[in-house]
Amino acid sequence: MKDMKILVVDDEMRIRKLIHDFLKINGYECVEAADGEEAIDVFYSDKSIGLIILDVMMPKMDGWQVVKTIRETSRVPIIMLTARGEEQDELHGFDLGVDEYISKPFSPKILVARVDAILRRMNNTADSDSVTCGKVTINKTAHTVLADGVPVELSYKEFELLEYFINNKNIALSRDNILNNVWNFDYFGDSRTIDTHVKKLRAKLGPCGDQIKTIWGMGYKFSE
Repeated sequence: MKDMKILVVDDEMRIRKLIHDFLKINGYECVEAADGEEAIDVFYSDKSIGLIILDVMMPKMDGWQVVKTIRETSRVPIIMLTARGEEQDELHGFDLGVDEYISKPFSPKILVARVDAILRRMNNTADSDSVTCGKVTINKTAHTVLADGVPVELSYKEFELLEYFINNKNIALSRDNILNNVWNFDYFGDSRTIDTHVKKLRAKLGPCGDQIKTIWGMGYKFSE
């Protein structure tokens, strides 16, 4: 992971510097962009960028447009920063393919912890290949999903959720259990985040989405 860079995108210089400094202290190399258009240019000119930290409200091209553009060609993990903190904004971001959400003001230490967790999981996927459960197959190395033989495009967080379900197939999982293992213990969201992701995951899996069973009053179970 040493050759990988993190792209920090924010129109406020002090925010970029704060994030840059904390990531540098923790051993990460960063590149910066001050607006959406510059972010697109930097991302496509530097093939070593492996994660993006992206603000929503920016001049020229906002964060939503940046995510939409990048998701046309890349599944690079994206952490979105927002001052709004509204549920509807988060849902919109997840629709576009955002992997993590952090509201301003934020703790730089928590942000670094999120970056660590995402990149650690990315690195761990190289240790195994395909796993099949029922009619769903995931390839952890290639980060691909097949539902009854049909390729399915998932966001990074949706893939993590599906992987966790398959690794714990036929086990009833509480929402707290899922939240702590897929979103980490430092996540400040609630169970609505899980329910939203499960709904989207079911829809993307098509008929195979029925393998995700709802355990009323508790959580979910992935069945073969």
